[in-house]
Amino acid sequence: MKAARSHAYGQAPVVEEVAAPELGPTDVLIRVRAVGLNPLDVLLLSGKRREVFPLSLPYTPGTDVAGTVERSGSLVTRWRAGDRVVARLDPTRGGGLAARVCVPATALAAIGPTVSWDQAAAIPTAAGTAWQALFETAGVRPGQAVLIHAGAGGVGGFAIQLARLAGASVVATASGDGVALAHRLGAGQVIDYRAGDFAAGLSGIDLVLDPVGGDTQQRSYGVLRPHGQLVALASPPDEALAKSRGVVATRIHHRSDAGRLAALLGLVDAGQLEVVVDRQAGLDELDAALAHQASGRARGKIVVRVDA
Repeated sequence: MKAARSHAYGQAPVVEEVAAPELGPTDVLIRVRAVGLNPLDVLLLSGKRREVFPLSLPYTPGTDVAGTVERSGSLVTRWRAGDRVVARLDPTRGGGLAARVCVPATALAAIGPTVSWDQAAAIPTAAGTAWQALFETAGVRPGQAVLIHAGAGGVGGFAIQLARLAGASVVATASGDGVALAHRLGAGQVIDYRAGDFAAGLSGIDLVLDPVGGDTQQRSYGVLRPHGQLVALASPPDEALAKSRGVVATRIHHRSDAGRLAALLGLVDAGQLEVVVDRQAGLDELDAALAHQASGRARGKIVVRVDA
């Protein structure tokens, strides 16, 4: 079968013929139709976080996969051939950008009838992280004020919508045409961070969701109300600064959960959650797709279609 593989850190993946994966008794063999890219894919391939995410080389990138069940292991009863499913793979194992991949049966969620391959592949990491941050970590409640940085990005776009569905009021930061997109997704106020200081005149925020880190995170503490929360995704929070400001700061790492994934797909199927796809690429266009992901300029998600 075809698979994109990188043979060394920092090396661009190349499409090769490889052996099909072996099906274990509790696994499901998926014929891959679409893979959603994430910033983590670029980070893993670079080797910059190899102490946290050690890879076994050669490595096939891709964690967010949508496809059809081809075969199920001998102990699997839930899934049948032809079922449309989506899953998030273990990042250190990867394997998504290939014609087929074996996935633990417990990691799968069903794709509803109105959800496309691109939509399904875009959901697992970005929407799952937004859900985990807002509900499982911060416990967002109706009436709260939430500031979401990078509101036109993958996580940010989903976070705006989920916070609004929970009854929160949303302020987002974005730039360029991302300002209009963040407004369309439900942010009541969008601040163009390139035009000025987002923190100027902003206060009383209950929760800041920060996928950016650095100076953006440092300036975010000042907009929080006392006992407010900052949830960081990109870099560890400054605990001393948080304490001095009387706020709570937490960093989360994505934790996969099939039940959460099913709930998110249900919202997409019901038309309550929009999936923004920046662009679609073929497996032979993977280099350009990864470069665009690395640029940080994607509006929503980048999806790679796999021709099995």
